Amino acid sequence: MSARPREQPAGVEPEKSPSGQSLRGLDSLNFLMADVRDGLGPFLSVYLKGTQHWGSGNIGLVMAASGIAAALCQIPAGLLVDAVRAKRLLITISGLLVAAGCLIIAFFPKLPTVLAAQITLGAASAIIPPCLAALSLGIVGHRLLPARISRNESFNHAGNFMAAVLAGALGQYVGVIWLFYLICGFAVVSAVVVLLIKPKEIDHELARGAETPDADGKPHPIAFSELWKKRDLKVFIISVVLFHFGNAAMLPLAGQVIARVHPGMDVIALSACVIAAQLVMVGVAAVVGRAMRGGIGRKKIFLVALAVLPVRGVLFSMTSSPYAVVAIQLLDGVAAGIFGVVAVVIASDLMRGTGRFNLAQGLMALAVGVGAALSNVTGGYIVEKFGFTAGFLTLSAVSGLALLFFAVFMPETAPHEDSNVAQDGRHESLRLGLIDADGSS
Repeated sequence: MSARPREQPAGVEPEKSPSGQSLRGLDSLNFLMADVRDGLGPFLSVYLKGTQHWGSGNIGLVMAASGIAAALCQIPAGLLVDAVRAKRLLITISGLLVAAGCLIIAFFPKLPTVLAAQITLGAASAIIPPCLAALSLGIVGHRLLPARISRNESFNHAGNFMAAVLAGALGQYVGVIWLFYLICGFAVVSAVVVLLIKPKEIDHELARGAETPDADGKPHPIAFSELWKKRDLKVFIISVVLFHFGNAAMLPLAGQVIARVHPGMDVIALSACVIAAQLVMVGVAAVVGRAMRGGIGRKKIFLVALAVLPVRGVLFSMTSSPYAVVAIQLLDGVAAGIFGVVAVVIASDLMRGTGRFNLAQGLMALAVGVGAALSNVTGGYIVEKFGFTAGFLTLSAVSGLALLFFAVFMPETAPHEDSNVAQDGRHESLRLGLIDADGSS
C-alpha cells in the first residue's frame, strides 16, 4: 500500500502513518551515523598535532580540505537526493566511503594522502545530512517534521556522546589509531540498520518538499532561477556561513592549546569536551522541539544559538586549562544543539511546496562547509602569526557579526497555524512516539 494517496487536494498534505519499525530505523540510523558523517572531526587535529607533530597551518589546510570538498558536492548531493528513490543505498555507500577515508589517514599520515582522504571524506559525507532529512520528511510529513527533527538530533547527539566516550577510552588506553577503527565499525552497522526503514513508507514527492500538483496533476519543482529569487533563503544561507565561520575552528584550536600546554592530556580532554557538549545537545534538541511546538518562533530560538558563540570564543581566549576548556565547551552544546534542529526546520519552511527541499539542504550544507573551511584556514593562520588569543577573538568577532546580520535581516519563517491544528499535531506526535506524554522529544 502506498504511503501517500495518488490524488490529493491541492496544497493539502496527506495523513502520514509510518510504522514503528521505520521510525525505529530512523532513530537507530541517526544514532549510528552521528559518528560516521563527521569523520574524525576535532580528533583529527589532535592526532596530527600530538602524534604526527604537524604544524597548525597544515592542520588547518587538511581540515579545510574536507569542508571544501563537501561544499563543492553539496548542491549536486541535494539534486541527487531530490531526484532518486534509493536514498537508503546512498546513505550506506556514503558511510562506507567515510570509513575507507579514515583508514587511509590512519595508515598513510602524510600531507598528500591525508589531503586526498579528506577530500574523499568530505565528498562522501555531503550526501548523508540531506538524505536523513529527506527520509524524515518523506516518512512523517511537514506537520510532524519539527518533532521528528528534534528526535533525530537527540539520537544524533546521543550517538556522538557514545562515540566520544569510546574514543576517549580507546585513545587513552589503547591508542589513537583505534579511533579510526571505531568509525569503520559504526559505518558497517549503519549499513545494516538502514534496512529497517520500509521503502514503501517513504513519500518521495513529499521528501523533496513538493505538495501542489501542476496542471498535469503532478508536482514539479520550481526552477533554479525562481529559487534564488527568494530573499529569505539568501539571508538564511549567509547566516549559516557566518555561524560556522565563527564556530567551527574553536574546538580544534582549543585541542591544539591543550596538546601544546598539557601534552598527554589532549585526547582525553578533547573527548571530555565532546562528551560534555553532546550531553547538553541531547537536552537542548528536546527543548527546542518542545519550544517550537509551544509556538516560539524559529528566529528567536536561532538568535540564542548565535548569541552564545562570541561568549564562547572570548572565554577560550582567556584560558589553557583542560578543565576550563571542557566547561566552556558546554556552550557549544547549546549553540550546536539549537542549530541542528532549527536550521533544518527553517529550510523546510522556506522550501515548502517548491520541490527543492533537498537542494536547500545541499545549499545549507554548502554554507556549513564554506563557513567551516573559512574558520579553519583563518583560525589556523592567525594562530601561527599572532597566537591563540588572537585566533579566538577573531572568531568571536565573526560570531558577533552573524548575530547582528540574522537579527536585522531574517524574518520569522514559522507557518501561521491555529491552536487546533497545533494540538492535532501534538496528538499525532504522541501517537507515533515522536514525543512523550510530558511533551519532551
